[in-house]
Amino acid sequence: MNVGITLEGRTAVVTGAGAGLGRSEALALARRGANVVVNDVGPGAGDVAAEIEALGRRAVAVTGDVGEWSTGGLLVRTAVEAFGGLDIVVNNAGVLRDRMLFNLTESDWDEVVRVHLKGHAAVSRAAAAHWRAASKAAGGPVYGRVVNTSSEAFLFGSPGQPNYAAAKAGITALTLATAQGLARYGVRANAICPRARTAMTAGVFGESAPADGPDPLDPDRVGTFVSYLASPAADGINGQVFVVYGDMVALLAPPTVERRFTAAGDAFSVEELDGLLTPYFGGRGPQETFAAHDVALLDATGAGSAPSS
Repeated sequence: MNVGITLEGRTAVVTGAGAGLGRSEALALARRGANVVVNDVGPGAGDVAAEIEALGRRAVAVTGDVGEWSTGGLLVRTAVEAFGGLDIVVNNAGVLRDRMLFNLTESDWDEVVRVHLKGHAAVSRAAAAHWRAASKAAGGPVYGRVVNTSSEAFLFGSPGQPNYAAAKAGITALTLATAQGLARYGVRANAICPRARTAMTAGVFGESAPADGPDPLDPDRVGTFVSYLASPAADGINGQVFVVYGDMVALLAPPTVERRFTAAGDAFSVEELDGLLTPYFGGRGPQETFAAHDVALLDATGAGSAPSS
């Protein structure tokens, strides 16, 4: 096996790994040689751990809610105690409470942000503390990989998912902060916006794969890319965001400045702003906003707008 892409001897934590995308990611990491701490809120974690052990790899199931801050520490401690260290974190766990903004309840908002954004932060914080301490003890950089799960929902501002879109935007910002804050310790952090056929996306893509030919939305395709990002070969990739599905990996570019408006004097008046901005935005189309609607052109599934992930 190419030593640049092997995960032999590495240890990974994967959240939400009892089914769907997390399961595919955990199995992909194991196939590349990693030991895996499999996390989920239900019994699926144990089932996936058994699948990994059937591959000849080692796995431990940890049932727990990543929206509880202490679960992050539990997962890191389990990795260290069971396998002697921690090398890879894949934050995947999430829930949906889809509502239009005018129907959104406090609990709809809190639960989605708690599991997605707080869950990512809880595990990342515990892993960051571990890697920082390990780096100080080693006197130099250590091996660390974080793969976070964002979504195209944050690019589009999905109207029926204001809670989910906001959480995914926060996860993207958390990824950038992780990448910058931990790079000196040897850690690389990136985010993926996956399109995959899972229980969470059944309402978007349907429950069943095509009767004929390969399924471009098979979550195993995303798992393959995650196993690459977790590998030594991806050491030069940090603070990036990718759309991943089918036979495609698309690297997203950062936002750019479209136009700068400058006051004639030392400060704007409302009249001057009106004179500059009102004609500039006159006739602007409804999709000409900060939302990245051009990303929809990547869609070749016939499923329409960007899905939840």
